[in-house]
Amino acid sequence: MTTVGILGGGQLARMLALSGAPLGLRFLVMDTAPDACAGQFAPLLVGDYRDEAALAEFASKVDVATFDFENVPAESAEWLSRRVPVFPNPGALAVAQDRLVEKTLFRDLGIPVGAFADVDSLDVLRSEVERLGGACILKTRRLGYDGKGQFRIKSPADVDAAWEALGAQAATVGLIVEAFIPFERELSVVAVRSRDGEFRTWPLTENWHVDGVLSASLAPARIEDVLARAAGDYARGLAEALDYVGVFALELFLREGQWLANEMAPRVHNSGHWTIEGAETSQFQNHLRAVLGLPLGDTSVRGHACMLNWIGEMPDARAVLQESGGHWHDYGKEPRTGRKVGHATLRADDASSLAGALSRVGARLGRDTQVAPVVARLSG
Repeated sequence: MTTVGILGGGQLARMLALSGAPLGLRFLVMDTAPDACAGQFAPLLVGDYRDEAALAEFASKVDVATFDFENVPAESAEWLSRRVPVFPNPGALAVAQDRLVEKTLFRDLGIPVGAFADVDSLDVLRSEVERLGGACILKTRRLGYDGKGQFRIKSPADVDAAWEALGAQAATVGLIVEAFIPFERELSVVAVRSRDGEFRTWPLTENWHVDGVLSASLAPARIEDVLARAAGDYARGLAEALDYVGVFALELFLREGQWLANEMAPRVHNSGHWTIEGAETSQFQNHLRAVLGLPLGDTSVRGHACMLNWIGEMPDARAVLQESGGHWHDYGKEPRTGRKVGHATLRADDASSLAGALSRVGARLGRDTQVAPVVARLSG
């Protein structure tokens, strides 16, 4: 029986383990936290990702390794790869961990991006903000996610406050300043590439965020075919350039009929959770198929699906489960402000039925503002 090792024990590892059960797989999860939620479904090895003794024990017990979040040290993945196959490869992980390297790769591959610049001093920040037109976002190059490690600069008057907030990290994780993009829509391509180069994408997903955290995802997105094809081509080019194996997401902004790439996530992705019930093959099972060298599954959507994220605490499951296409996912986490604790997916055969189900769920939970933009898109 094959044992898959997962570095990181959060909800993504948990869902990978659940999806791998029908394939007859065993799992070993490594995490720094003894209460990591994936440990409720798979053996958990507690250790620091930089501890070679812990990594050696992990490697000795698995046949192949992957990870469930992008902040696993790339050097730890590289160390592991000399002892056991690791997918995605450590080089791809390293690129995705550095916003400057990532954006530069996008540009080199012909993937459109907004203007950006490396920042290593307050003077450089001032000059770059002026060059970029005043409205910018200062970000850490590494370790930021879900809106963390960012400062919105609305005008040159905000530069000093931005540097005060993040400047100390210039020497450790680095900083990048990006021109602010007044985008109209946020979408993502969730894609998978196998060991032998087979490549597939799920239908484009439209996403809505609140305070930098994903709130809702709708698939398939209502988008022109030419734009959907271009997005898929960008994802394919990126996967091939990185010799990527597994699932990843390419996050995109749409502005005036043109794509601008935001970032890639080198793992199964929050905006792909709808695939568990809404696609022929989920992102989780296809990730496992890819890293194990198995044939990839069909990524077609089954009707229409919307994922709603639960942040901080779980609402009442009955509001979703009384819908015929309602599906509930509790991650088994302790409630905490800003923490992703679960999600729900609503699926229907047609857009009108999904809009009705979302409206009913939003009313029952008092979350009309969360479902409203999705209902408007489905009804438009």
